[in-house]
Amino acid sequence: MSEAAAAEVHGHGAVADQYEPSLTPGNSGKLGMWTFLAGDAMTFGAGIAAYGALRYQNVNWPDPADWLGISLTAVMTFILICSSVTMVEALSGITHGNIAKMQRFLGLTVLGGIAFLGCQAYEWHHLIWGEHLSIKTSLFSATFFILTGFHGLHVTGGVIYLGTLLMHSFQRAYTVADAKLIEIAGLYWHFVDLVWILIFTFVYLI
Repeated sequence: MSEAAAAEVHGHGAVADQYEPSLTPGNSGKLGMWTFLAGDAMTFGAGIAAYGALRYQNVNWPDPADWLGISLTAVMTFILICSSVTMVEALSGITHGNIAKMQRFLGLTVLGGIAFLGCQAYEWHHLIWGEHLSIKTSLFSATFFILTGFHGLHVTGGVIYLGTLLMHSFQRAYTVADAKLIEIAGLYWHFVDLVWILIFTFVYLI
């Protein structure tokens, strides 16, 4: 084989290597988010399992309905579920090239997260400084604050994450090519929503 032919073959090999498709259906950002969420799911799962084990072994475990504001938490759950719907609409907007729709619904998602955090702050203030619950008195209160607080940190991170994307979309005009950014953020937000439904079920209702 001549040197020119060898160089041509080598060049084609380099191009093939450069454009070889990823092992994942999405990009590296999506893979990174799934990896993070998998680890986070184990952390939340361990926390909920520990809560269940402590409750099962304690015959004097209080009835959550006597201590926690179930009605307020139901409203918080509804807000978070609605914010997942607006997140879906935001992704739909940018996927179809409607950037204004994406910005509108992404803003509503951020507002939903802020409203959820406001309700949680009210609940914590009522429980800590009111007459109902002290974090220093029982395993029930300690596990409650750990689980809900850890989730609240995730919601806070999500609000900052989505808010940053929203502000960036005004500074640099987003296009359909940027849909992956919203899709990856949506994976995180839906995970936060799902985890809260589990916490609401196991801690507040059962």
